[in-house]
Amino acid sequence: MNRVDILDEREAPQRLSAAAEVFGRVRAGLNDVIFGQDEVIEQTLVTLLAGGHGLLIGVPGLAKTKLVDTLGIVMGLDTSRVQFTPDLMPGDITGSEVMEESVSGERAFRFIRGPVFTQLLMADEINRASPRTQSALLQAMQEKHVTVAGARHDLPHLFHVLATQNPLEQEGTYPLPEAQLDRFLLQIDVGYPDLDAERRMLLATTIGEEKNAVRVCSPDDMLEAQILVRRIPVGEQVIESILTLVRAARPDSDHDGGIKGMIAWGPGPRASQALMLAVRARALLDGRLAPSTDDVVALAGPVLRHRMALNFSARAEGATTASVIARLCASLF
Repeated sequence: MNRVDILDEREAPQRLSAAAEVFGRVRAGLNDVIFGQDEVIEQTLVTLLAGGHGLLIGVPGLAKTKLVDTLGIVMGLDTSRVQFTPDLMPGDITGSEVMEESVSGERAFRFIRGPVFTQLLMADEINRASPRTQSALLQAMQEKHVTVAGARHDLPHLFHVLATQNPLEQEGTYPLPEAQLDRFLLQIDVGYPDLDAERRMLLATTIGEEKNAVRVCSPDDMLEAQILVRRIPVGEQVIESILTLVRAARPDSDHDGGIKGMIAWGPGPRASQALMLAVRARALLDGRLAPSTDDVVALAGPVLRHRMALNFSARAEGATTASVIARLCASLF
């Protein structure tokens, strides 16, 4: 059996420490190229280490595409990119069968793989494609295979999607349904860099001193880390915090956090699973042997904000999903 398939409990601390060191170098390599997005980088790495997919939301020009490209280089992953447009068809993503004729005149169908057959796929502006095309990608994300002409084609074992979405220019777009948004482990909001980071970026990118990304690890390192993440022990207090937080974000909750009657719909059990994996991955990134409630609070927003919505009266009073999540987190302590 391969080393990444087993975990000797006696070796766990050493292997966790080694993985933390590797992905500490990965994070440093990304920070050398991507300026002022430390939190975005952390959440993206948490998504990959937890074995999930991420939805990057931000206005144009905030290095979302560059982040994905740099990730592929630094982590040694096969990457591909699909620019989503209204005329994009499902076969443009999954692949299609073509008729070929041999020299002898025999005809046969051959499956030509689409860009989804990769280790890291960037789905650029996913909300600009039709619902049919979106569904084809999201089905592949969930099931890790595609079916064309009745034949099943498995995706690579290491398969992750980082989709981007522009919060501006919503005319002519097809917003992702709530059930499909749930397929994304984290929603990663990409904001503007601070003044110092933007100054460093300005100088580095305009006077020819911009650093190039270099490979730091391999896909095997990622597989090893994903195995370790699922074996990291989680304390009872953290488990209770996760359950309390997720269940309190549902409309039928009797949680006394001052938000009763504000939630239209809330997160299901998949949110609890996502948060459990995410806090473990964050602990590994920081070189800790177990997650804490601080990890729960730090990742509550990325895990929950695309899995819940406020009702009309709450929005009319100026409440936001972010403010409700913050109140729920505050009530944990």
